[in-house]
Amino acid sequence: MMATTRKALKGVLLDLSGTLHIDDKVTPNAVAALRKLRDTGIRVRFVTNSTKTSDERLYSKLVSLGFALDRSEIFSSLSAAKRLVLEKGYRPLLLLEDAALEQFNDIDQTPPYTAVVVGLAPSRFDYAHMNRAFRALQDGADLVGIHRAKYYAQSEGQLSMGPGGFVAALEYAADKRAVLVGKPASEFYQLALADMGLLEKPESVAMIGDDVLADLGGGAHELRLQRYLVRTGKYRANDEAKAPAPLDGTFDTFSDAVDALTSGR
Repeated sequence: MMATTRKALKGVLLDLSGTLHIDDKVTPNAVAALRKLRDTGIRVRFVTNSTKTSDERLYSKLVSLGFALDRSEIFSSLSAAKRLVLEKGYRPLLLLEDAALEQFNDIDQTPPYTAVVVGLAPSRFDYAHMNRAFRALQDGADLVGIHRAKYYAQSEGQLSMGPGGFVAALEYAADKRAVLVGKPASEFYQLALADMGLLEKPESVAMIGDDVLADLGGGAHELRLQRYLVRTGKYRANDEAKAPAPLDGTFDTFSDAVDALTSGR
């Protein structure tokens, strides 16, 4: 199949952290760029592996940064994890920060645990918490990795460890393979595609992100999305070479990507 031309673009999936903002700092001209993208009539959804805070807190943060969006446009791996917990009827041991735990307040979390759910939880990644999770897995609990990113951009130019290494440690110790629910799982992208009404036309949708593997690998490649990398956030020199297949484009910023994708519309 030939690559879809930019003029045929009908929808855009946007990564958040590292692409539109880095912590509390907006990437260059991102607010205006999002407005410009919407003005073309292209459908927009936000797909994020952010798991340090609840979706409500994330939405409030984005609004405070100046972005115009609707709460329903955000598709988070945290929500995908909760959906799985509900579908399976799990009683989970949650390795999450307090600001994210509130999203699971209505879930029974009493032992014996039937699942261990791991997100980005720096305050929980100590021996006591990890060993508690290991013991639950030894007793038969399933392992759920909300995502397995190696690192994330904590501030401009500075990377910090993501949850991937901790998920891998539990896999190794308990001899179990984690079920992954966030990017780059195809099923995660399909939730957003279906909401846009473009599930049957994935080649008409672009994914823009700063992580060549978590944003643009896996399901993004398998579903034949147009894939665009930005050189902000966790991007490092020559990340393009790590892509499972040639990318459709690389840009310095999200704003530059929007300028190119909306040219002539």
